[in-house]
Amino acid sequence: MVREVGTARTIALVVRQVSNYGDLRTMKTFEGPRRRLVPSRTTGAAVTPAATAAGTRDLPHPARDDIRLEDVLHALSDPVRLRIVRDLAADSDALFSCSHFDLPVTKSTTTHHFRVLRESGVIRQTYRGTAKMNGLRRDDLDVLFPGLLDALLAAAARQAARVGTG
Repeated sequence: MVREVGTARTIALVVRQVSNYGDLRTMKTFEGPRRRLVPSRTTGAAVTPAATAAGTRDLPHPARDDIRLEDVLHALSDPVRLRIVRDLAADSDALFSCSHFDLPVTKSTTTHHFRVLRESGVIRQTYRGTAKMNGLRRDDLDVLFPGLLDALLAAAARQAARVGTG
């Protein structure tokens, strides 16, 4: 839908497109930045991300009984993800934002790595304001797979010391 807004001097065209992701819409004015509209969970009306940040946003995590060994091993098989887990394990009680980690990958790839870790049950992500805070699910992993996380972290530390990437 295209419509004209304003006077002859300041005519702005507003373009509303339906994205490939269902009801998410993007509004773009040619005079200003893009603004993404997100459908409300209760009413279906479009709201801005600032409005949804005030509410609770829960991310999907597997329950303890749904965590599978092959998913955990897959998540920890990538060097970047293993580095994230090593950093989280160094202070396992603390929560760190995604931007805390200095990773040698793009922002979108960082997001992918955190999603893989979360969906496999290795980390728990929660929103604190607009930041995603990350914590290691050490208790769940130790109950399901006793000694696995400690053995993997020790082996990763030995490898980092051997090849000098620590």
